Amino acid sequence: MVKLQGSVPATSADMRSLGPAPDDERIDVTVFVRRRAPLAPHSLDAKPGQRRYLTRAEFAAQHGASDADLDAVAAFAQRAGLVVVERRPAARSIVLSGTAGRVTAAFGTAIERVEHAAGISRRRTAPVHVPPELDGIVEGVFGIDDVPIARPHFKFSKESAQAAMLASMSPGAEPSDAQAASGFTGIDMAKLYDFPAGLDGSGQCIAIIELGGGYRSTDLKAYFKSLGLPAPHVTAVSVDGGKNSPSLPWSADAEVMLDIEVAGAVAPKADFAVYFAPNSEQGFVDAIAAAVHDDVRKPSVISISWGAPESEWTDQGLAAMDQAFEAAAALGVTVCCAAGDAGAHDQNPQNGTPDGLAHADFPASSPYVLGCGGTRLTVSGHTITSETVWNDDPTTSATGGGVSDKFALPSWQADARVPASINPGGHVGRGVPDVAGNASPATGYRVRVDFLTTTIGGTSAVSPLYAGLVALLNQKLPQHVGWLNPLLYGPLAGSGAMRDITSGDNGGYAAGAGWDACTGWGVPVGSTLLAALEA
Repeated sequence: MVKLQGSVPATSADMRSLGPAPDDERIDVTVFVRRRAPLAPHSLDAKPGQRRYLTRAEFAAQHGASDADLDAVAAFAQRAGLVVVERRPAARSIVLSGTAGRVTAAFGTAIERVEHAAGISRRRTAPVHVPPELDGIVEGVFGIDDVPIARPHFKFSKESAQAAMLASMSPGAEPSDAQAASGFTGIDMAKLYDFPAGLDGSGQCIAIIELGGGYRSTDLKAYFKSLGLPAPHVTAVSVDGGKNSPSLPWSADAEVMLDIEVAGAVAPKADFAVYFAPNSEQGFVDAIAAAVHDDVRKPSVISISWGAPESEWTDQGLAAMDQAFEAAAALGVTVCCAAGDAGAHDQNPQNGTPDGLAHADFPASSPYVLGCGGTRLTVSGHTITSETVWNDDPTTSATGGGVSDKFALPSWQADARVPASINPGGHVGRGVPDVAGNASPATGYRVRVDFLTTTIGGTSAVSPLYAGLVALLNQKLPQHVGWLNPLLYGPLAGSGAMRDITSGDNGGYAAGAGWDACTGWGVPVGSTLLAALEA
């Protein structure tokens, strides 16, 4: 057996071992295989009108998994007593099922049961191994462990949380839209950031990745009615058994509703596909692949408001998701990701034991996604009077941002003056974020979740805000915007499409003129961005 590169288990804090996992426990495993052919250099650094995107059918035929590779994995599964559940050629994966005993024997690893704040999970305690004939074919094996890694990047405002909690505790009280109704809506932010008028996202599909929670149609109807808009068309897509499962307003439901309501207010006529998956590395990998390669709904933009420090993912997980984002770029799909809510260190003491190092949040640190940081603004009437880096508390309520430990400095970011990491060694890697928007819960977003109206902030709100903007741009432009990063750092730089944020810090990096590791290029000037892309 050959050790699979990148499969060494990531370090995990605050977990208590409960002993070996039962051998008869059923496990579904996603085996990720190599591309049929590597992605050739695309004209993605070019201006939008000069880009050549692949269709999903073309991508699957040219760069998906080959039948021979999937057959080789299927033959191995049969010998190991595992069952083939599904083949996903475009996503380069095959799903196998079997007992824990057979799975661990087949892949030469070991698992234990662990208890943590979110419950009880399986945790892999050794690397994955594959037989020699699969060495070089298999690039990742996911699902043997199912520990939750990603966290939703939203923050309740103190006032709204207290008001909503009191209302929910009042016997017989019926929650109303008047409770904790401060904050901006997506419509408000679209006006403040001068999003192009006369567009509504028609003809576009916005994909949203969720690793828990759910939405209620009654809430969506009530919320958008309060905005004078019809509720958008929303479809729940199940990945790896994940479902639309609304429960309580303090759960991941807040993330789901924030994402839909912010993006839906900006682009109300877009279709929304919400991909629900379990919160595990396998669930995240499979949900991203499902959205990128969905040839039924064909999303043109993906919003992801979940993430975790790069150090908490396995290298095989980082690689699999990063390659899916690269595929999205080749397909002309823009991916927007929240940059994190715990400052430059990205490790909230409430979520574990910080290691004292600065961390970039993944997936925002992937070079193929638009990393979305946060600001705090002051408004007078309908005008922004000041806007600074969001930093209400550098460890628990501040924008993520910094320098990647996992991804090298991209060529298109070479002139952005990315600073050296504040970690020992001071290396320079991919700088995060690329852009920013209103995120402080003190100046947050008014949303409705599980019958309560509350105010929520966090970079979770910035990702769907940009996804809505991209849907508007795609509606107007003759070709989808796609991968925005090379444009932001190239032909769009100096066009006035972004308003620079030069004041504040995130507990490790400071804002300044031009790109910085707190707010990227700044906040959008939507109509100018559209004009620059049209030109």
